Amino acid sequence: MISQFFYLLMATKKTNAIRLLEKHHKTYQTVEYQYDPENLDVAKIAADNQLELTSIYKTLVLKGDKTGIWVAVVPGNKTLSLKAMAQASSNKKVAMVPVKDIQGLTGYIRGGCSPLGMKKAYPVVIDDSAQAQELIFVNAGQRGILVGLNPHDLQEVSNAIWGEISEG
Repeated sequence: MISQFFYLLMATKKTNAIRLLEKHHKTYQTVEYQYDPENLDVAKIAADNQLELTSIYKTLVLKGDKTGIWVAVVPGNKTLSLKAMAQASSNKKVAMVPVKDIQGLTGYIRGGCSPLGMKKAYPVVIDDSAQAQELIFVNAGQRGILVGLNPHDLQEVSNAIWGEISEG
């Protein structure tokens, strides 16, 4: 009985990302998963939740040499091309933001970073592959919760641009 009550509380918890989707009247679903700081593998999250690996997208925070902080959203089965991301963001070079700096910049911690609801609205690039999906899952802004939504809704709410930024 207690575990069911706890699950209901967890299922109804609203993150900044979810609040933003509701503010924009976007349809979404949530998926909870067991967060393991020792194993952040997207393939494990997909398998544990019967989701296609190609439907889970990672949120990565980068800094460009000319234009500052950017957010990349790439499929879980691929890696970010730094060269392509630099080009998409009008930089010569981009580098991943150190983990210790993520929370200060975004308001989110590693493993809980969402492209939605950051404490500052950074520019976002979503990998072009998302456009072929009906539903993609991104982090909901808290470790252990994904939010599934139409990729065009994500693009609209985050003011993102599309780009061919993944490889592999």
